[in-house]
Amino acid sequence: MRFDIMTLFPEMVMGVLGESIIGRAVKAGFIEVNAHNFRDYSEDKHKRVDDTPYGGGKGMLLKPEPIYNCYRAITDPATNKCERRHVIFMSPQGKIFNQQKAKELRDNYDNLIILCGHYEGVDQRVIDEIVDEEISIGDFVLTGGEIPACIVTDAVARLCDGVLADAECYEKESLTGGLLEYPQYTRPYEFHGMKVPDVLISGHHANIEKWRDEESVKKTMASRPDLMKNRKI
Repeated sequence: MRFDIMTLFPEMVMGVLGESIIGRAVKAGFIEVNAHNFRDYSEDKHKRVDDTPYGGGKGMLLKPEPIYNCYRAITDPATNKCERRHVIFMSPQGKIFNQQKAKELRDNYDNLIILCGHYEGVDQRVIDEIVDEEISIGDFVLTGGEIPACIVTDAVARLCDGVLADAECYEKESLTGGLLEYPQYTRPYEFHGMKVPDVLISGHHANIEKWRDEESVKKTMASRPDLMKNRKI
């Protein structure tokens, strides 16, 4: 799967996505992640990408031309052979991102292009022209879309084949199937007077699975009861 992020701060994006599991997956060729500075596509001799909004108001708006030109370069068929393409604008006006949405994006597309806003926003015309969907990571406002873009990319990328060692790594974790993940333990057996639950060292796999299921339900009911309606029986 290919990810293309349009941003004024490509180093910020790649500083996050170039590390750890996602970074290793890129190096191994399981996914492709590119960050494009749309300032490079400005038609202004000073490479300006923003201007004052019509109608007045504080702050500056991102101009449509640099973003559109960047998009055209990304989707050039000479360098991008992907057919199932989807353009996302990270915006607090979008629908809230969740694990189910991450799986839908993984299943339905082979190229995600993510636009990161900045300043007071983006000229609506380029949103109307190229964006397929607006997505939010929560009901709060950030200084730019770079962190949200990294979150969406990370969440989708780790579901792609080869990124994680085994599908079980994400199939049984929190939010998959509508439940939070059960508590987990490692060595030492006792830490500050707290011991690992006996069932986990019993070697009885059926009892361990039963305990994990019950603990997932308990944790979900206590912390996120709203998720129970999504539980897969």
